[in-house]
Amino acid sequence: MKNFIKKFQKTADKIPSAKPPENPEDKFGFFQTLAAAMLCAVIVRSFFFEPFHIPSGSMKPNLLIGDYIFVSKFSYGYSRYSFPLGYKFFEGRIFSSTPKRGDVAVFRLPSDPKVNYVKRLIGFPGDKIQVRDGVVYLNDQKIEKVSDGFFDDKDLDIGKSKILQFSETLPEGKVVTTLDQAISPQDNTGIYEVPQGHYFMMGDNRDNSQDSRFLNEVGYVPEENLIGRASFIFFSSRYALWQLWEMHHSIRFDRIFKKLN
Repeated sequence: MKNFIKKFQKTADKIPSAKPPENPEDKFGFFQTLAAAMLCAVIVRSFFFEPFHIPSGSMKPNLLIGDYIFVSKFSYGYSRYSFPLGYKFFEGRIFSSTPKRGDVAVFRLPSDPKVNYVKRLIGFPGDKIQVRDGVVYLNDQKIEKVSDGFFDDKDLDIGKSKILQFSETLPEGKVVTTLDQAISPQDNTGIYEVPQGHYFMMGDNRDNSQDSRFLNEVGYVPEENLIGRASFIFFSSRYALWQLWEMHHSIRFDRIFKKLN
């Protein structure tokens, strides 16, 4: 009996296992699912929210290097730059809505529309803006600037550095926190007259921001170049995401889901 069982097992081992026939519809179904997921991602990114990474310190103390933000695409309506690759499907904006002074806005750089910038909207079409001794004047009216302690900058290579911090009250009553790090040529400027259909942008880190004060590099931002309003931070890390070995002490948990003012 044992010999019979052994012979049966050897014979069974030689019989190839039966495999179900491949169904071409399975592969087609996978690509259908993948295409649907990609289409959904494009729709969400184009019409609702788009993620952006903050690579510079021009918006400190409100946005830090390594912050990841979601930008509301429907806040200002849609233009060619709302969509991937920026193809010009139509002129101007559709479903447009007027931004608010003090919004943190993402826009395409006028001198190079392939580049995204994030700054604070300070001036509307027709406004006259000037900086005198580090104080912003809007239509010849001083924007109140009050000392607000120090910002402890932990991103600098030299270690922690305390920078003078101020609260500025915009005409509509919105209070914005800004930094005054040094005496710079941008502390005293000529008068900027914002053309129709354009906006004037400034970084909150006033002495370390390339913004509308630099007419050749940024200048006045056309309405068409607005992408959306920065809504909140969804992730923040002092190191790049691929530096996994640093993640355990680099994530800024206190900034995750922080709403932007």
